[in-house]
Amino acid sequence: MIRNGLFSIFSPVCGHPLFKQYARRPLFVPRCPIRTLRSDSIDIVHEKLSISHSVSPLARRVLSSTLLSKRIPVTDFAQPAPEPQTWKLTLAYDGTEFSGWQVQPSERTIQGELQAALGRVTGESPLPQGSGRTDAGVHALAQVASFALQARIPPANLLRALNRTLPPSIRVLESTIAPGAFHARHSAVAKTYEYRVFRGEICPPFLARYVFACPWPMNFEALQSSARLFEGEHNFLSFAASDPDLTSRNVAASAQLDLETVAPPALPTPVRTIFASQWERQQTADGEILVYRVRGSGFLHHMVRNLVGTMLEVARGQLDIEAIPGIIAARSRSAAGPTAPARGLFLYSVEYGEKE
Repeated sequence: MIRNGLFSIFSPVCGHPLFKQYARRPLFVPRCPIRTLRSDSIDIVHEKLSISHSVSPLARRVLSSTLLSKRIPVTDFAQPAPEPQTWKLTLAYDGTEFSGWQVQPSERTIQGELQAALGRVTGESPLPQGSGRTDAGVHALAQVASFALQARIPPANLLRALNRTLPPSIRVLESTIAPGAFHARHSAVAKTYEYRVFRGEICPPFLARYVFACPWPMNFEALQSSARLFEGEHNFLSFAASDPDLTSRNVAASAQLDLETVAPPALPTPVRTIFASQWERQQTADGEILVYRVRGSGFLHHMVRNLVGTMLEVARGQLDIEAIPGIIAARSRSAAGPTAPARGLFLYSVEYGEKE
C-alpha cells in the first residue's frame, strides 16, 4: 500500500490515475529516474517512454515547474551595440530665414534643423558638423555635414526620409557612409564661394534674396584686377570680422584648461591660401549679374564679404587699387572696405582628398 501510494504521488507521468483520461498529444520524454520504496532499501528504477507516449495536462505542469522554468531564453543575453558609422551629407539651403549654420539658443539655424530631423528619423540626435559656419542669410549650393549614427540605414533611405521632414528651404542632395576619421571641416582641403551682384536698375523681387543690387557705375576691369591681388598666401586679418565674444570664450577656455593643468590651444592663424580669385559677367533675362568666385584653403569669418566690399569700392572709384597690398599688410579690419550683404553669398563647393 505504501509503495503504491508513493508511486502514484511521485510518478504522475507513469502512474497517475488521471493519466489516460486527460491524455491529449504525444510527447517524447527521455529516461527519467523514478524512486520506488521497498521494505529493505530504496532502488532507482529507469523507465523509457516511447515517442508516442501521451502526457496529461497535469504531467506538463509538473515538467514545466521543474525543468522549463529554469531554462534561460537566448534573448535574455545582452546584444552588443553596433559600432557608430560616420555619415557625410551634401546640403543645399536658402539661408534667408535662418540665423546661420551654427546652432544657437532660441534661434532657427541650419545645424539645429538638421539635428532635429535626424532625431525624428533615427531616434538619435548627433550634432552635425559643417564644412563651414555660414552666417545668417548666407546660402549654400553644396554644404557638407558629417556625424555618427548607430542606426543601420541605407544611404538612399536616409536621404529620402530627411527630405520629407526637413523644411523645404533645406534639401539633402547626397548621403553616403564615409571613413571613420572623416570630418566635414577638418578633412576639407579647399572651398569655393560665389558672390553675386545684380547690375540692373530694378532688381526683381524673386531675385532680391540672392543678390546684392548695385546699379551705380562700375569699372569691371578694375574689379577683375583687384581680385587677382588676393591670390596666393596672405595674412587676411584685415578682412576678418572682429568677434567680440572671441576673447571671453578664450579666457573661459584657458581658465578651465589651467584647472586641468593642460596648455591652452593656440589661436587659429589668419593666414590663408587663395588658389583662384576672379569675376565674371553673366547675362540673364532680368539683367547683368557679376559673379565673384574665390577658391581657397580656408576662409576667415566674413572674409569673402569683406573682400567683395573692398573690391566694389575699387570698381566704383572710391578706393585706389594700389592701396590693396597696403590693406593686406596693415592686418587691421579698419583698413579694408565695408562688408557686403550676406544675401549675395553662396557656399559653392567643398573639396576633400581622394579617400574621402
